[in-house]
Amino acid sequence: MDLQHMGQAARDASYVLAEASTHTKNAALVAMADALEKHAEAILAANALDLEAARANGIGEAMLDRLMLNPARLTAIADDVRNVVRLPDPVGAELESRVLENGMRLSRRRVPLGVVGVIYEARPNVTIDIAALCLKTGNASILRGGRETFHTNQELVKVIRHALAACELPEACVQYIGEPGREWVSGLLKLDRYVDMIIPRGGPGLHQLCKEQATIPVIIGGFGISHTFVDDSADLVRAIEVIDNAKTHRPSACNALDTLLVHEAVAAALLPALSARMAEKGVTLVAEPAALALLQDGPATVRAAEAGDFDTEWLGLTLGVKLVADVDAALAHLRSYNASHSDAILTNNLVSAERFINGAPSAAVYVNASTRFTDGAQFGLGAEVAVSTQKLHARGPMGLEELTSYKWVGQADYLIRQ
Repeated sequence: MDLQHMGQAARDASYVLAEASTHTKNAALVAMADALEKHAEAILAANALDLEAARANGIGEAMLDRLMLNPARLTAIADDVRNVVRLPDPVGAELESRVLENGMRLSRRRVPLGVVGVIYEARPNVTIDIAALCLKTGNASILRGGRETFHTNQELVKVIRHALAACELPEACVQYIGEPGREWVSGLLKLDRYVDMIIPRGGPGLHQLCKEQATIPVIIGGFGISHTFVDDSADLVRAIEVIDNAKTHRPSACNALDTLLVHEAVAAALLPALSARMAEKGVTLVAEPAALALLQDGPATVRAAEAGDFDTEWLGLTLGVKLVADVDAALAHLRSYNASHSDAILTNNLVSAERFINGAPSAAVYVNASTRFTDGAQFGLGAEVAVSTQKLHARGPMGLEELTSYKWVGQADYLIRQ
């Protein structure tokens, strides 16, 4: 495998994609979705090999859940691709247009980024999501999944490349680095001659590696502690339902609830009910002293919080609990503990809601809703390539528009500058 050759092939393929019609790109996406279902047996067999190896290596249940495919999940992935087909193609859209005094018509037009490199871990659906979104937006992609998904990704990439070839698009539109060594990641991060943007999807270690080694712009995404603050005006009965959903709907997801902040005025009423619900769902509570005193006699398993607990993205059935004095104290906690992903306030006070919206440093902020909605499909964007937690270019779920740039287009009648 030669990264320079892959980069050149991706760059050449990006030129073809930049001129491809929406019809051609959509036809390839339809072929990809159909092939996923046609080759479901081979894909699931490969995934079973990855699951077997992961269990043998002692991989935890949260990671196994991320890794696992089944017929329903595979069908959902294919349906997500079809959803992308139905979305408007952003490439070529004019963002603005005006006629200057000299007679030139000046516009800004959406264009593909070019070549996107994505490094990700044990999420095989990401392979399809990225390929679909990049294809729709006219971008070539170079993918590097984790070793845990080696067999699954090999089968998925076969499906993708078969669909591309069937629609007379270069197979190099989507390439996959199958070698397991970290040196291949480092090599990709320095492929600035060919790659226009890097998106890492994984833990803080991967993000730090990309920050330190990349010579290509990097969009950080997918990591951050998710919080929910229960205000003193909240409907406590309905609040339990939202908290339960945010924590247990899919605990391994990056937008699952990590820390519950409770206004001290309602803690005595809320925490016993919380303990009962979390006991039903098998959630372990990690509480600071004031919260621990109200939880220790409840049915849920609870332990005292230790240093670093509120900096932890649990990715499983564990929930941090802390009492705070007011909205200001809740916001101070968010700012201190990496609230960059998804955070929510449960309140019936409009002033509190607006203060939380304006003060939370998160990419997505919710009022009286679960944090689990931070998702490209839920936002109506189709699938997503990542959830960006930085503040430049793209923020939150990165759908089609976030995978484009723009160029200025000036049109005139043989105009010269005076």
